[in-house]
Amino acid sequence: MNSKNTTPDADQLRRAALTVGLRIAIACAAMVVVVILAAALYMLYLSGHPESSATDPSSARVYVESNDMLKAMAVAGLGGILAAGAIGWLSARSAIRPLGRALALQRRFIQDASHELRTPLTILDARVQLAEHKVAAGSDAAALLAQVRQDTAALTATVQELLLAATGDAQSPADPVHVDAVIDTVIADLQDLASSRRVHLDVRHHGAARVRMQANSLRRAVLGLVDNALNHTPEGGQVTVQTASTGPDVVITVSDTGAGISGIDQGRVFERFARTSEPLPSGRRSYGLGLALVREIAVAAGGTIEIRSTGSTGTIMELTLPAAR
Repeated sequence: MNSKNTTPDADQLRRAALTVGLRIAIACAAMVVVVILAAALYMLYLSGHPESSATDPSSARVYVESNDMLKAMAVAGLGGILAAGAIGWLSARSAIRPLGRALALQRRFIQDASHELRTPLTILDARVQLAEHKVAAGSDAAALLAQVRQDTAALTATVQELLLAATGDAQSPADPVHVDAVIDTVIADLQDLASSRRVHLDVRHHGAARVRMQANSLRRAVLGLVDNALNHTPEGGQVTVQTASTGPDVVITVSDTGAGISGIDQGRVFERFARTSEPLPSGRRSYGLGLALVREIAVAAGGTIEIRSTGSTGTIMELTLPAAR
């Protein structure tokens, strides 16, 4: 792995080492200052009460000027603080070195996996295009192949986002995205899945809304929320997606008619690998990553995700994003 790829990790580790070293230095400095002050106060006390130290007149004594002693103590204290800082910094660097290796390994895995996925996706897209040319235009098969191409393009964009995140390269500024169009695409993609589970999927838009973020990131966030709602909605239920523009924000709500959140603390729902102890109505196994990824996307865009309400009649998730001006 070249130095360019490891720069983000190296910078973070260097800052962490400096922070730990600084904290150790401050703690040691505080202790040194306390000791110096205590010694100085004791010396001042003895200089003002010479009779208290004259316990044995026959014993040998060495007299030192209090100013000279205070200067020596100050120099010794400063040296102790600098030594503590150096030791703390070296100790912090040694302690976080395994973390640096783990971060480098993780980044390399993401880079390799993302790069290896790009070629099969490109081949898949090319084969879908060839299949489109062999079916009649406007037929059901043509429409299905068009959807497959859209899914392939979305997956390719996700892989590209992972690769950019792993290399630490900054993405270009995003253009304003029409929220309604992205949500309509997500709903269309999930209609077949919802129908197979006998769940009605509905969308309602209340005014046009735009946000400034990557279109694929918005798609992933909405897809994660709707997929989570479908997993927790029994047969005959309904999942509704609504959008609204409220001043400086765009609010996307996803509501379901499931049994509500149970078997887990609501404050942990958006944590990674957080799962309920109860089986999902869909029968699928949840790894507790969907909502955590939604929160990461929302925070990266300057927004929030929260549970507006939950209970026996269903759950409402609310995704709030800054509106594009």
